[in-house]
Amino acid sequence: MAMTRTARSVRRPPDDKGRRRATDHGAWFLVLPALIPILILSVGPLLYGILLSFTDAQSGRTRPTQWIGALNFTDLLHDTLFWESFRIGLLWAVGVTVPQFLLALGLALLLNEDLRLRWLARTLAIVPWAMPEVVVGVMWRLVYNPDAGILNETLRDLGLGDGRDWLSGLGTALPAVIVVGIWAGLPTTTVALLAGLQNTARELHEAAAVDGAGAWRRFRTVTWPALRPVALSITALNLIWNFNSFALVYVLTSGGPGGRTRLPMLFAYEEAFRYGQFGYAAAMGCVMVAVISILLAVILVGRLKGGDES
Repeated sequence: MAMTRTARSVRRPPDDKGRRRATDHGAWFLVLPALIPILILSVGPLLYGILLSFTDAQSGRTRPTQWIGALNFTDLLHDTLFWESFRIGLLWAVGVTVPQFLLALGLALLLNEDLRLRWLARTLAIVPWAMPEVVVGVMWRLVYNPDAGILNETLRDLGLGDGRDWLSGLGTALPAVIVVGIWAGLPTTTVALLAGLQNTARELHEAAAVDGAGAWRRFRTVTWPALRPVALSITALNLIWNFNSFALVYVLTSGGPGGRTRLPMLFAYEEAFRYGQFGYAAAMGCVMVAVISILLAVILVGRLKGGDES
């Protein structure tokens, strides 16, 4: 009898907790190949940068790097040049993201219509997306060339003046760079919004049209509620990408003239690789990561509240 009970107890299937534990272990085993590169290429450098920001690391020095605590962050609080670059970075990010979204929304609505040669228009709309930022910067430097650029030549032909040096003027450099940023990022936003539009049921538009709703009312009551999650997501990503911009502005102006286009990433780059202040530049990077994290948290909280309300 004891042998029978023992055999039954051995053959008893595992409980739910055991099954769940085994499933969790299996899931981690499947995720591990994708998690290892993230830890090595993203989390590792981030932690090293945070550690470096609390040191006096410099290039070309012979004595060992020393731990200085929060001294770099204290110096940052009084660094007016850094906060000026931060202000310029915010102006750049908002100045690119908002017009870019409005133009992309109009273009996506147009490309969503049944037009002739729509496939060709969609192909041409994503051409800037296929071009590297360095190539885009070089191309637009030629457009803005004060002597033989197509922009100044067009203005001269129209009798609107002799042209100007757009990228070297204190008042025109940042607006000129913002125009390039809008043009370069327009395809990404357009494709995302177009995908959201195509997921909207056409039956809803037809029903609204039958009820007598005009184009604007259909957009406000049918299109926009379906498009809002995509719009919020792509706007948040664009803000982060634009705030972290480096290559495009570096090729166009290198932060000039007089620091008028020196974004925070450019400022940190100069501190690290031109002046050799690696610890100080790492502290700048930590501040920018903190600001972006706060921005993401605010956006995610807004998304969650919006989802609860809907």
